Amino acid sequence: MSSSWNVQANGKKARASNRSDAIMLQPSAVINYVRPYLSNIYDDRYAGPADIWNPNKGFLVQSTNPESYNFNFPTTGAHNLYFDLLITGIEPEELTWEPVTHEGITATVTNVVANDIWIPKEDKRQVVARVKLTGPEAKNQWDNPNPRRITVPRLPQTFELVGRDRDGVEVVKYGFVLRQWFVSRWQDLWGDIFSNQTKWCNSLSYRLPQVRDLTNAKCGMYTSFPCINGIDNVTSSSSDNIHQRRIGSGFFTEWGPITYYADAGFANTFFWTSDVGAYRGDQFLVSSSGGNVTSSGASYRYYTVCTAP
Repeated sequence: MSSSWNVQANGKKARASNRSDAIMLQPSAVINYVRPYLSNIYDDRYAGPADIWNPNKGFLVQSTNPESYNFNFPTTGAHNLYFDLLITGIEPEELTWEPVTHEGITATVTNVVANDIWIPKEDKRQVVARVKLTGPEAKNQWDNPNPRRITVPRLPQTFELVGRDRDGVEVVKYGFVLRQWFVSRWQDLWGDIFSNQTKWCNSLSYRLPQVRDLTNAKCGMYTSFPCINGIDNVTSSSSDNIHQRRIGSGFFTEWGPITYYADAGFANTFFWTSDVGAYRGDQFLVSSSGGNVTSSGASYRYYTVCTAP
């Protein structure tokens, strides 16, 4: 008996035999959420709009159309960061995924038992398809004040991940567009002064980020210093001096407290930015835990993350 498969853009498929008296339907497979770190589950101030962010599940899939994958999470990435695809309609173990590589960045999907500390009790120990990003990093140069250049990816790049069943038939897919790549420096307990961190990033052929590259927080809230013009003009700005989980609105905004991602190498602290504040000409800093913005004199020691472009 011959048969054929029909695969829809959202991953649904149906199997129809040539017999006129029988139709066999394959259950639909749909990716409902993509789950990075679920920070601040019990504080609604951090939550994005309901059509973008579910505090207990993660980001909602924004598009199944390849022409608009840029609306999906993530738009930013770094070595060893990861997120889960929450799929209904099929068990993750029934799917296989080929790695996708662009510009030295690879997205690899494996089935794991999700047991991270941020996962709600009802979802713990469930098997999920986990997407891990690997790419340019500089861990072996954290202590080198004059690091050598590393690979600088040409971005944006579109990643399309395709889940196939045991017969090799496409069942479901997920796409996203990376627009920025970040490289951490966690060299010691105290970090380094602003000029040294700027030089370190430049030596890699990366740059120190601006506030808008890291967070959508509304800086200047509850602080004694005003923000300079333009700092608050980020996409989908938060209404407070904390990040609000949205897509395309900053590295910490998308990924949450990045210190909790195993082996990613990010500190839970403040990070230098290249933006200068109006109060005494201090440099702006962004917290990796809450995305809030403050400022400091350039002679103090803090951590850095570099970005390209």
